[in-house]
Amino acid sequence: MAKLYFYYSSMNAGKSTSLLQSSYNYKERGMNTLILAPHFDDRYGVGRVTSRIGLEARATSFDKADNLFDIVSACCNEDPLHCVLVDEAQFLTKDQVFQLGQVTDDLEIPVLAYGIRTDFQGEPFEGSQYLLAWADNLNELKAICHCGRKATMVIRLDENGNAVTEGSQVEIGGNDRYVSMCRKHFNENFYREKVQQTQKARIARIVQAATSA
Repeated sequence: MAKLYFYYSSMNAGKSTSLLQSSYNYKERGMNTLILAPHFDDRYGVGRVTSRIGLEARATSFDKADNLFDIVSACCNEDPLHCVLVDEAQFLTKDQVFQLGQVTDDLEIPVLAYGIRTDFQGEPFEGSQYLLAWADNLNELKAICHCGRKATMVIRLDENGNAVTEGSQVEIGGNDRYVSMCRKHFNENFYREKVQQTQKARIARIVQAATSA
């Protein structure tokens, strides 16, 4: 029975590498795959999925207005299709996540979606929100914060290397604009003033307790 899988993480966890490896595994066994990627993610050229370690493959690009069920159905009319893989799945719309569910349920084709869970403000992306709610299987890919903890959040940096706290949710960029962090270091950068106030209050309580003793 086909299932909808969501592989989620922060940045630099190897999502595209895992996608490309999965597609290769199917093709190695003589099976056909369809790779889907957002049209506006043109860092390595439109219609391509490229990993940080140099692996790449052609992809069918889509926009927010596209019906993914129709795209997959059209591909099935040409050749048998054994797996659909979606890169940057956080950019899917709610309707497109629903359509991927139809691909698995009605066309009986497994769908593997790969994406980031939250944006630079710690808010869920639309696509990730509904994949987390509707996918049959959830799998976390691990990234590492500079402190060694698991990185679950993403910070957007300005030209001076400081955390950006406002702006458009979608802004394409790589390691020069985004850094994966654990929750602690995300909070220390994104909520700097709030964290500093909490630390000052804690120190004040410690000093007061020491003085009263």
